[in-house]
Amino acid sequence: MLLQSFAVLVPSLPLVACQTVTITRASTIPSKAAELVDGDAFTSAILNSTNSYRREHDASEVRWNKTLEEFASDYLDSTCEFQHSGGPYGENLAIGCSNVTSCVEAWGNERDRYDFGDPQFTEETGHFTQLVWNDTTDVGCGRKLCGDDGWYLACEYWPRGNLASTMHDIGMLALITSVPQ
Repeated sequence: MLLQSFAVLVPSLPLVACQTVTITRASTIPSKAAELVDGDAFTSAILNSTNSYRREHDASEVRWNKTLEEFASDYLDSTCEFQHSGGPYGENLAIGCSNVTSCVEAWGNERDRYDFGDPQFTEETGHFTQLVWNDTTDVGCGRKLCGDDGWYLACEYWPRGNLASTMHDIGMLALITSVPQ
């Protein structure tokens, strides 16, 4: 399957370095992937794949948050336009993935470009750092089928990551001390 990814830098609140967006477009868009259609399978896939990356970096597991899920779903109900919601949470977006796990893997695999020796925010690794941000405790996601673009996934995180004030501090402690083998 042919995949294309793009990262977009989006400024946000003053304490936030920025939010990033991954756009992934697949050559064929399966519209009935169980992880995307069934609510329980969707939630389990998000938690399992997210917490897998978090365990690899000694970050505590996140729990599902219905408020975050509702925020993401309400946002997606209003649009298929690929842009950040501007909400108060950390946010990762993806479109065109064949299933939930492949979206989370696209974010998590940004670690291959992350400089663990110099922990800084970069546009190329912002999804990864949000995914494994040590202080983040909750996640909630929504999804929407958007015609030829396929499934649009939005995940919201609380507390939000990529805070400029803690990039070198406690928020990144798990990343700094735990380089995957």
